[in-house]
Amino acid sequence: MRVKHASFLPFAALLLIVRPAAADPPAAAEPPATPGVAERPAVDSHDGLEAALLRAAPTLRAEALHAALLARQRLAEGGLVTRPLVTLIDYSLPSTERRLWVLDLAVRRVVYHALVAHGRNTGENEAIAFSNEEGSLKTSLGAFITGSTYLGKNGYSLRLKGLETGVNDRAEVRTIVMHGAPYVSEEFARVNGRLGRSWGCPAVSPSIAHALIDRVKEGTLLYAWHPSLAPPS
Repeated sequence: MRVKHASFLPFAALLLIVRPAAADPPAAAEPPATPGVAERPAVDSHDGLEAALLRAAPTLRAEALHAALLARQRLAEGGLVTRPLVTLIDYSLPSTERRLWVLDLAVRRVVYHALVAHGRNTGENEAIAFSNEEGSLKTSLGAFITGSTYLGKNGYSLRLKGLETGVNDRAEVRTIVMHGAPYVSEEFARVNGRLGRSWGCPAVSPSIAHALIDRVKEGTLLYAWHPSLAPPS
């Protein structure tokens, strides 16, 4: 089933005020991902950058990367993103695979490659159903801008602003944030055949949550991709 999507919201200043989300029971944490490197302005051509990043992230689908970079280009032109970082989640992959990448575009490098949970009603191991509706407990797709951080019931968390009307623009109302969750671990996946699931948040391992959130907070792109997502126009 394809999900119907609309265009980006008009660009605007972002002030995100949300409440923390609840999630599944805890388990052991995932090992830390590889630390990143210093950021510099990107100078590469778009096509050359895509090729370099696909070499650095060989399990990342080209369609997902292309859509994310196109979305970032539009946001950069509108002044909403300034740092050369993209967090990309490929929800075509099962939850037992590392399907979140933080990409440093300036140095063509993968900063993080990690496990990430999807919403409780999005599916078991496979992500198959997405929603923008409050109370759906489903993951939302599309382009989000990262905001400020806060300490909530799920610990250190990152506010997210959905930019696509009818697709993810209710993220703030739904309290869709990035946070650490102990059910995001290789051990949990081994025992249960899938990760634990959130209430729609892109939850990551507590072992990397604080450092990852600090790296991407305040004005970078998080792009949640699935083959059902219409490409940015």
